[in-house]
Amino acid sequence: MFNIDKSLQITEKLNPQNLIIAGWTGRNISAVQRHIEELAELGVTAPKKIPALYKVSSTLLTTADSIEVVGMASSGEAEFCLFYIDGKCFVRVGSDHTDRKLEVSDITLSKQVCAKPISAQYWSLEDVIGHWDELILKSYVQIDTQERLYQDGSVREILHPTTLLTLCESENILTKYSVLFSGTLPIDGPFVHADYFRCELIDPVLGRTLECAYQIKVL
Repeated sequence: MFNIDKSLQITEKLNPQNLIIAGWTGRNISAVQRHIEELAELGVTAPKKIPALYKVSSTLLTTADSIEVVGMASSGEAEFCLFYIDGKCFVRVGSDHTDRKLEVSDITLSKQVCAKPISAQYWSLEDVIGHWDELILKSYVQIDTQERLYQDGSVREILHPTTLLTLCESENILTKYSVLFSGTLPIDGPFVHADYFRCELIDPVLGRTLECAYQIKVL
């Protein structure tokens, strides 16, 4: 099991140098396989193994309230984000914004061409690890000023943080200053290119919420 330093200090500056995007991280392997088959029908190549880990540039991370994309084929997705800083771990919520058209031919490149918005606020993992499976992920899309729920589920549907970190360590891609995007929940319907995307990580036990929200501007 992955060990996390319990002497966490929230005052520490988060300065990641390594960004890892995890995919196909559902705890229900049968459901993951069904989703892979559904995407294969849309032309998306199945991963060589699951879970899959994709390395992209850490410069894509942003807390800005807007991002720029090329074309109308991109969409966001809610994920919890683990900031692993020299043995200490913090949690944010973010969006693995992805170019869906490009995803058909090259998954890594489809992630590399889009910024990765994250919440400005964060929690120590130590504060939530004891009730982790109680946390809730939600996302919303807005088109023409109308917002609707896009994703809604428990983080228990996604691999546990210690499992994800152990996986990265076993693949020798976890450095002292890394960020890991967790993989996401099912969406309500097809992918949606929205004008605005908002996601939340909700802690009902401690009564608090992390939020990431941004405009999507087409170049």
